[in-house]
Amino acid sequence: LSWEAVYRLQHGASLDLRDVPSVVGGDVEKRHGIVLAKSIPAKKYGIHTGEVLWQARSKCPGLIVVPPDYQLYMQCSNALIDLLGEYSPLIERYSVDECFVDITHSLGDKDPYILAKEISAKIKNTLGFTVNIGVSTNKLLAKMASELEKPDKVHTLYPHEIPEKMWPLSVKELFMVGRSTAPKLYRLNIFSIGQLARTDPEFLTAHFKSFGKVLWRYANGIDDSPVNPFGTVAKGIGNSTTVPFDVETEKDAFLVLLSLVETASSRLRSARLLAQVVSVAIRKTDLTFYSHQRKLLTPTDNTEDLFKTAKSLFKELWDGSPLRHLGVAFSSLCNDQFCQVSIFEEERVYKKKALDSCIDAIRRHFGDTSVVRGSFINSGIPPLMGGVAEDFPSMRSIL
Repeated sequence: LSWEAVYRLQHGASLDLRDVPSVVGGDVEKRHGIVLAKSIPAKKYGIHTGEVLWQARSKCPGLIVVPPDYQLYMQCSNALIDLLGEYSPLIERYSVDECFVDITHSLGDKDPYILAKEISAKIKNTLGFTVNIGVSTNKLLAKMASELEKPDKVHTLYPHEIPEKMWPLSVKELFMVGRSTAPKLYRLNIFSIGQLARTDPEFLTAHFKSFGKVLWRYANGIDDSPVNPFGTVAKGIGNSTTVPFDVETEKDAFLVLLSLVETASSRLRSARLLAQVVSVAIRKTDLTFYSHQRKLLTPTDNTEDLFKTAKSLFKELWDGSPLRHLGVAFSSLCNDQFCQVSIFEEERVYKKKALDSCIDAIRRHFGDTSVVRGSFINSGIPPLMGGVAEDFPSMRSIL
């Protein structure tokens, strides 16, 4: 939201979105009604990232909603990463607006807090937006420190500061304690991070299985994962969309699925990955959600094969009710440099791979709509549909 606010101010806006209850959300008319980011004043109304816009507006009738500009956000994100690269080559991108930077070998004689303040000031003066920076000895504590007080702050959270700064916080503030985990902890009379840290790990394991030990480690600030500038292999690649109209026919549903598969399969090929599990998800107009998945005999990145499986899954899943949301996802990913194929399918597989590569190359050079399937012409459905999904792995896998 800070990026959106700064951009609008630079282009003549008189209102700073950061100073009023505002959110970056979807297009209500097109029914993309999800809160993607919120201002600090909006947070005070109890508005949460991920909730539907009508619910957010019921909490704050005067809420300002602006549509997302993904291209702007990626430009800001890349500019931020480039600037941080002046301080250290060890940068691990966590999300579009968060990253970890290992400055161990960049400090020299400087205090880490002083260097963090210098970085914060340079970002503000060079790029025009503010950031929160957390400084610590590991990624978990740095992440927790960055969330302490906003905006435009630098916080430390070293191990010896945990009892004073982290343990008094509500347990819901601990990373990985979400809306479903917090009530379970409350029922166990665990209300603060300090109480969780002092709880017997075996007791937590009995109630949360292996996740119980993760919670205990996080509450005690334990994390030994290094900053990985190369990232980690994505566990899955998916794409979904909320359609501007009710999908009531199989023909329209198949076109939406094809559009989603086109986008997601090109991302598979770009990442040099093959998928062995295909999942399809649908949401009806009453907001009920259903999903179905299938494991393929041979991993693939071919659009036609993935779409064929997605169609089959959809037929098994759909009962004819109007739909407002459809999604596809590919998982059980593996590297595309070696894959055993059937001797009866080998020639067909390589021909399809060559066709997909050719189409990808044309779209990279001449635009996404330079080559489209004839079935999309005059259909009113975009040939490449879906939001900008991030390939950043979840922090649980990083830590």
